[in-house]
Amino acid sequence: MKSLVVLSLLIALVTAASSARALDYVSVVDSSAILYDAPSLKAKKLFVVNRYLPLEQVVSLDDWVKVRDSSGSLAWIEKRALSGKRFVAVMIPLAAVHQAADAGAPIAFNTRQQVALEWLESSDNGWVKVRHSDGMTGYVRATEVWGD
Repeated sequence: MKSLVVLSLLIALVTAASSARALDYVSVVDSSAILYDAPSLKAKKLFVVNRYLPLEQVVSLDDWVKVRDSSGSLAWIEKRALSGKRFVAVMIPLAAVHQAADAGAPIAFNTRQQVALEWLESSDNGWVKVRHSDGMTGYVRATEVWGD
């Protein structure tokens, strides 16, 4: 009985530790890539996605990676189509990117929904430092982007 309790506690600790790990985000490196319903080129093709799309890496298996997109959908993508360089996707119609991590800071630029911004760093106060493809940098609220 005692060993059963210890085993149960151990399983609970391992489960808690694995769920507390940081999420692994990747991005599409090719100009376009195909998402499949299984880890095979013969599997059903689900979507074609564009470069810089942020994806959450769920499982890696040989030459394939199971990923989750911003809508929560799961799919498989060839590992060679991915990069470790992180991007975030704007999730609201128009996001203000500020010069500092403060809502009162001047706006550096505005960007539209689904635009991919290069992730530079996350802060503890709910902001993400990002870079636009034209080189402008700033801070966007973490609640307004996905992939952080």
